[in-house]
Amino acid sequence: MSTTHTEDRRVNALLSEAGTTYAEEAGIRVADTPAPLWQLLVLSNLTATRIKASIAVHAARELFDAGGGTPKGMAELTWQQRVDALGRAHYVRYDEGTATRLGECADLVRERYGGDLRRLARDADKERDRVEELLRAFPGIGPSGARIFCREVQGIWPFLRPVLDRKALDGAGRVGLPQSPEALAELVDGDDLARFAAGLVRVELDKRLVDRVKAAP
Repeated sequence: MSTTHTEDRRVNALLSEAGTTYAEEAGIRVADTPAPLWQLLVLSNLTATRIKASIAVHAARELFDAGGGTPKGMAELTWQQRVDALGRAHYVRYDEGTATRLGECADLVRERYGGDLRRLARDADKERDRVEELLRAFPGIGPSGARIFCREVQGIWPFLRPVLDRKALDGAGRVGLPQSPEALAELVDGDDLARFAAGLVRVELDKRLVDRVKAAP
């Protein structure tokens, strides 16, 4: 499908202005290896709660700095240490329940997948619906958390593409881009889809960003 000059201009502006994934912001170097996949699961758990994304990202950093960057490390943190890490990020109201759920997630990853979420993709036969179903087995990961994980991991799990959830589609509408996953996916290289999706979500949340993207030369 050919693209218009306006679409090209806005896509380039979006990637430039807002094309940092939430994983990157949390210091996660996404790769198809156990530690970053676990870290992405933690971030998805934190972000799925009704709390600002910036606070969720800060909370993930605090947990990783405290030693929770692997399932084993998270399991070895005490509940109070998890609560304290969340508190340092001002992840309030949900801190005690989240601390419990993250410990349960660490146990489940270790017991069911040997600490390696690549086995989840294998068990799902690399089918997106099945991946989301298995993700929802983790405490605190509902449909929203599963979509967040898939949206962020699609850069290294291409069998999931395109993952452009409701927030991303709403963001596309705000900057005059198509509002179907298939049409949007044709506007960027597949390897840029995670960045593009994150940018669309950021646009949906920030009117000033909408204005900058639409005004880009």
